[in-house]
Amino acid sequence: MELDFQSMLFEFIGGLGIFLLGIKYMGDGLQKIAGERLQYFLDKMTSNPFMGVLAGIIVTILLQTSSGTTVLTVGLVNAGFMTLRQAIGVIMGANIGTTMTAFIIGFDIQEYGLPILAIGALMLFFFKKEKLMNVGITIFGFGSLFFGLKLMGTGLKPLSTLDAFHDLTISMSNHPILGVLVGTVLTMIVQSSSATIGILQGLMMEGAIQLQAALPVLFGDNIGTTITAVIASIGTSIAARRAALTHVVFNLIGAVIILTFLGAYTNLIEYIQGLLGLNPAMTIAFSHGIYNLLNTIIQFPFIGFLAFLVTKLIPGEDVVVKYKPQHLDPIFLKQSPSIALDQAKLEVIRMGEYAIKGMTETSMYMNTNNQKHSEMAMQIEGALNNLDHEITDYLVELSGSNFTEVERHSHSALINAVRDIERIGDHYENIIELVNYKQSNKVDITEQGMIDLNEMFDLTISTVKEAIRAIENNDREAALSVIQKENAIDKMERNLRKKHIIRLNEGACTGTAGIVFADIISNLERMGDHAVNLADEVLEKK
Repeated sequence: MELDFQSMLFEFIGGLGIFLLGIKYMGDGLQKIAGERLQYFLDKMTSNPFMGVLAGIIVTILLQTSSGTTVLTVGLVNAGFMTLRQAIGVIMGANIGTTMTAFIIGFDIQEYGLPILAIGALMLFFFKKEKLMNVGITIFGFGSLFFGLKLMGTGLKPLSTLDAFHDLTISMSNHPILGVLVGTVLTMIVQSSSATIGILQGLMMEGAIQLQAALPVLFGDNIGTTITAVIASIGTSIAARRAALTHVVFNLIGAVIILTFLGAYTNLIEYIQGLLGLNPAMTIAFSHGIYNLLNTIIQFPFIGFLAFLVTKLIPGEDVVVKYKPQHLDPIFLKQSPSIALDQAKLEVIRMGEYAIKGMTETSMYMNTNNQKHSEMAMQIEGALNNLDHEITDYLVELSGSNFTEVERHSHSALINAVRDIERIGDHYENIIELVNYKQSNKVDITEQGMIDLNEMFDLTISTVKEAIRAIENNDREAALSVIQKENAIDKMERNLRKKHIIRLNEGACTGTAGIVFADIISNLERMGDHAVNLADEVLEKK
């Protein structure tokens, strides 16, 4: 019988696309149902490596992708939320959690894919309540998963009669390394180990591949899925790159260990298959699940060694933006509120120094268009937001303490200072967005316009620096200097607006460039206002 390669290809590609869409929708729906607090959950649940493994399993089941969990983990390490040792536990858990998709596929309900998909679609169209819509998205993804798998199976079925494919499976049985390479490359292409495993399950169900040839491909899937985290770690901190490399090393070591005992592992899976009466798809699911569980059990005691290894492979001192507070020790809240107040002040000063660094990075981004400055500034802005919450919560817990009048004023001043510093971060974030707009729309600000912006930026940074120093040292002279500088900023803004209007009238500047210019100086002027608020707290105290 002559094979219709076009129909095979189209059914396979279409089925793969629907399958990937199903994974995405199912993950999106589950994530929304979970309340989109996965980052917070990872941060709070990773107190030790064992808890990290559990957190990795849960988050990966919700995201429906181990790559997504690893990328999230890389981001948390990059932000200073998580240490490398904690991240390794999460990565191990992610490998176990990703096997859930294969188990779902293992249930033989492909024939019901379309009606399940239809139920999800109807819920999306006819329900307006957000919770029900999220359930609808999940059900739609669930149905798409099975419908896509059925289409893929139909496309792959003729492969079992193709001599060339039969020869390839024999080669993979005789040379497991070839199977590992096939699985690695395929997963790197489709960017989803679940999709590659779904393909394997489809081939097994159609009788196109045997277990001995499928297992090495399965091990290769785990290696291929690490590429997403490696890509996500490019341009990040050393700690984040080490976390991504850990994922690669962990999966490589696991593949080498199990390949060494491939015969025994194959016998184990065949025994379980016969004992439980597993269908071909569920056999692959058990193979995948047991492999990742064994890999984690074997390597879990060596988390310290893995951390040591990747530190040697990626040497260097790491500089990260630490989101977490460094000085807010809860032990002082009840035992010594006065010391707790001093600790909160140290954290506010640290927050202010972050804001200054963020402004400096924003200024550099405005001048160079180099994304690394934008990324660093946005990381710092994220840290400012987190410190805002943490310091405010700490100060609120202190609010009932038996303070002196001076301490009560300091307490109130610190709460206000936190708000002002956080707002400075919001304003430089606005400037980053304006620079992004300038780049994407090819807006040119005149040379004189850039000189004016830099002059005002330097003055604003200097003013904020002086305001933070005034708070740190209760320095009245520095606070008065802030007032004078802010008056200069206000005057400069008025003068620059006038110069800008002249340039517009002369045709030296476009209207769009003018809007960007005016919005940048407006945000700088607002930063100056917040610096004055900080200085006023010092002047009132004196």
